[in-house]
Amino acid sequence: MTTDEAPPPSRRKRPRPADDPPVVLITGASSGIGAATAGRLAAAGWRLLLSGTDRSRLDAVADRTGGLPLPEDLAKPDGAQRLAEAAVTSAGRVDAVIAGAGLGWRGPFARTPVDTLDRMLEVNLAAPLRLTRLLLPGMLERDRGRIVLIGSMAGQVGVRDEAAYAATKAGLTMFAESLWYELRGTGVGVRLVLPGAVDTPFFAKRGTPYQRERPRPVSPERVAGIVVDAVTTARDRVFVPRWLGYPARIHGVAPGVFRRMASRFG
Repeated sequence: MTTDEAPPPSRRKRPRPADDPPVVLITGASSGIGAATAGRLAAAGWRLLLSGTDRSRLDAVADRTGGLPLPEDLAKPDGAQRLAEAAVTSAGRVDAVIAGAGLGWRGPFARTPVDTLDRMLEVNLAAPLRLTRLLLPGMLERDRGRIVLIGSMAGQVGVRDEAAYAATKAGLTMFAESLWYELRGTGVGVRLVLPGAVDTPFFAKRGTPYQRERPRPVSPERVAGIVVDAVTTARDRVFVPRWLGYPARIHGVAPGVFRRMASRFG
């Protein structure tokens, strides 16, 4: 992806009044990257719509940031529809979507519980696509908007014992790439943030701790800083930490070499 997203000269955006802050919908906002991102955007003056499944944690984030909690289970096929409707009803519009909700599971694919597989497909892949489908038309009509997708290094190179999770994140990457072509020349941008391991409750929720020597987990606050930059700047694909872009490129150019290196160094 590149960063050429300037609208044609004939198109003119209507300026937003100074007392009308931009509206962001953040999924996965009850903890981790989503909660940290909420704090940063609140400090920047954004109006927050916060979604998650842990109601007590979500309410705590909302109290701390001044956001509006919109609890929703995105593992349900109609969850994205309900959330999009609640967001528009509450705020009148959504200027940015940050798809941060995610589920994982670690173990041999042949032993993956079918219900866990279904939930990962819904939350990690289907829900971001559905939310984008529902909220993108309004952004295009206003000629203004951002769609920020939280992918994963696992979706770039594959990870042993995380085949299903990696597949959902790879699908999210290709969605971002394809959508970028469609949105080029509009005032709506799509951004892809690709962290490695992040020190969040994600690993506890999936049932197994993070055990690899590298990459070491980064803080959710560090990723949140990149997410906010992705909302407000033209950087459309960012690895966190940035050096992860190098093994991703090696995998793209020489996957056999990458597999041998991954097998040797873990």
